[in-house]
Amino acid sequence: MKNILKGISLVLVAIIILSTNVYVAKKYILKEEKVKKTEVKKEEKPKEVYPKTYDLSMIMTGDALIHTTVYKDAYIGNNNYDFTKQMTHIAPIIKNYDLAFYNQETIIGGKDLGMSSYPLFNSPDEIGDCMVGMGFNLVNLASNHTLDKGEKGVLHSLNYWKQKEGVLTAGSYESEEDRITPRIMEKNNIKYTLLSYTTSTNGLVHPGGKNYYAVTYSDEKVKEDIERVKDKVDLILVSMHWGNEYQQSASAEQKRVAKYLADLGVNIIIGTHPHVLEPIEYIGDTLVIYSLGNFISAQIGIERLTGALVSVDITKTVNEDQTSSISLSNLNVNLIHTYYRNWSNYQVIPYNELTENELPNYKSHYEKYSNIIRMYDNTIPITPLEG
Repeated sequence: MKNILKGISLVLVAIIILSTNVYVAKKYILKEEKVKKTEVKKEEKPKEVYPKTYDLSMIMTGDALIHTTVYKDAYIGNNNYDFTKQMTHIAPIIKNYDLAFYNQETIIGGKDLGMSSYPLFNSPDEIGDCMVGMGFNLVNLASNHTLDKGEKGVLHSLNYWKQKEGVLTAGSYESEEDRITPRIMEKNNIKYTLLSYTTSTNGLVHPGGKNYYAVTYSDEKVKEDIERVKDKVDLILVSMHWGNEYQQSASAEQKRVAKYLADLGVNIIIGTHPHVLEPIEYIGDTLVIYSLGNFISAQIGIERLTGALVSVDITKTVNEDQTSSISLSNLNVNLIHTYYRNWSNYQVIPYNELTENELPNYKSHYEKYSNIIRMYDNTIPITPLEG
């Protein structure tokens, strides 16, 4: 009996030892598997790849010069206007871009002051509504017509544009503090700003010496403005209301200022004011558009009814050491024409959609204005008439 009990005891001890070993082994194996899984997880974490790139698409056009017959054509009664019917050929183009710039040549000064045309313009709110509705989100407010309706007109304009969410305006401000406060927006991880200047106010004096209502250009001022913002943004855009009206080449002063701005690090210089097209060129890495001409107007003469949509892709490259740079590519110019008959039925139409009905001899006009665009650089791409 004692032998039997002894045998049973030995069997139990063996079972206990075996179970303990199995438990310890299982625990060790599980621990090893956990360690391996952790190592795998660590190994599976992807390493950041450099350089990283971010992109923006941008389109730019010129002067919204709203003469009497333009706003009368848009009139729909009860003191209301609808400009969208004039833009049916343009709206589908603008919506494809991240950034879209235009020059609000004529001030949106408030209907209580009465709508008016040359020489002291006042345009209805609805032209701004139309442009923003199409996708324009960069607007120049500094022109030789900014002060046409005095302080009341300027304040209405500023209040109007303040309500437009996502729209960056420049060139007209409520105060000097407002003017020197950087306005910065960001899209697709690219921070950008717009600075705007005019070289003329048509002799009109800033009310009460409030020079911030229409910012006039000086080398010193633009340098200070750029120094204030350059470390805070990736992309610097400068709108210049400059040059000589109806001259289709850049003046010596335009060229001097363009070189100066390029040396200060401006990425794109957008020229307005001459009401006709002027050449496009690069100064180093800076894109210089000397004049985009009129976007829409009731002026007489094909040269004043021909403008452009200039598009470009903007790429930000970020290196592993977190330094970054901006590059421009895929520049293209699409010529546009303001069509009207008997001072009505206004339509802005790209040249590649024109027929002889809208513009007789449009092919020869296309060649003429293409040559003006390419006067300083014959490689500038222009949308062909066919295809």
